Amino acid sequence: MPKVVVVMGSKSDNEIIKPTMEILENLGIDHEVKIISAHRTPEKARQFGLSAKNNGVEVIIAAAGCAAHLPGVLASWTTIPVIGVPISVNELNGVDALYSMSQMPAGIPVATVAIGSAGAKNAAYLAAEILGLKYDAIRQAYENYRQQLNQA
Repeated sequence: MPKVVVVMGSKSDNEIIKPTMEILENLGIDHEVKIISAHRTPEKARQFGLSAKNNGVEVIIAAAGCAAHLPGVLASWTTIPVIGVPISVNELNGVDALYSMSQMPAGIPVATVAIGSAGAKNAAYLAAEILGLKYDAIRQAYENYRQQLNQA
């Protein structure tokens, strides 16, 4: 079964990233959640990145605010697609996180979505698109969702 891991830099990010998990569940995508800080637990981030592929992880969704190095750090340790979700946690309203995620050096990409809950939702949909290339059931579930959008 395909596996998405949603990684948050802190427990306080849970409310923002909650829609990600709900959408993954609605689309039938197996996932788990981890709390890993690029700054407070860098060795845990390294170990997760290095072992993700061998553990069956196919997409990583990483949410963080402020300096928001988590998606980039994870991307530096794996070749699995990493989707960054910038979170607004300070007076810069998430722009700092957005820039941190989207300005990665060449060769270490992070797919970056919008700031906040819209980005959290789109991260799940992007994961579905990626997994849908390999898994027909996920592709069909996502296509059904998109057809419902057209009828609204």
